[in-house]
Amino acid sequence: MLETMRFASLLAVYLVAHTAVAHAHIAMTFPTPRTVDQKAGPCGATGSTRGTKISTFRPGETITIEWDETVDHPGHYRIAFDNDGNDVFQNPNRPDDNFPSTLANQIVDRAGGHYTQQITLPNMTCNNCTLQLVQVMTTAVPYNSFYYQCADIVLSGDAEPTPPPDTAGGCATGPSAGLAAGLAALGLVRRRRRRRA
Repeated sequence: MLETMRFASLLAVYLVAHTAVAHAHIAMTFPTPRTVDQKAGPCGATGSTRGTKISTFRPGETITIEWDETVDHPGHYRIAFDNDGNDVFQNPNRPDDNFPSTLANQIVDRAGGHYTQQITLPNMTCNNCTLQLVQVMTTAVPYNSFYYQCADIVLSGDAEPTPPPDTAGGCATGPSAGLAAGLAALGLVRRRRRRRA
């Protein structure tokens, strides 16, 4: 009994510590996002500036942007590019809005899960470029609710490109994998307790 209570307490602490991840609505997985924050435009965090997580690609390269939707909303996604910072990004107001910075628009929301979208980067060099992923809520027009993630990138013909994430094989990591392991262990403790009784 004491062992079960101890394990249940540890599991409760683990779950409380990892619920912050579940509050995210979108989570860019490639390229590496500037920040995990996502509510303030244009890049997720108020006053967000270029950081040290920089991905390098070749001018004109076709890459696959990857992200997870962790909280489903009616809407769509948009991917945009700024060749010098993040000052050209604009929020769309209507379904037909399209801006020069937009690389992919009206990416269909599939009700959660992992998303991929191929884009072709502009055929130019830049040392201060930014990719922006926006989740657009379409519950009202004009649109008034967005979630943002940005990736700081460099486009250079000389640089080694950033490798895409390794998704082949292996085991799952992160909160969901830990939760599954914790629940499995709790089941083992309960089975042992039943056998003793």
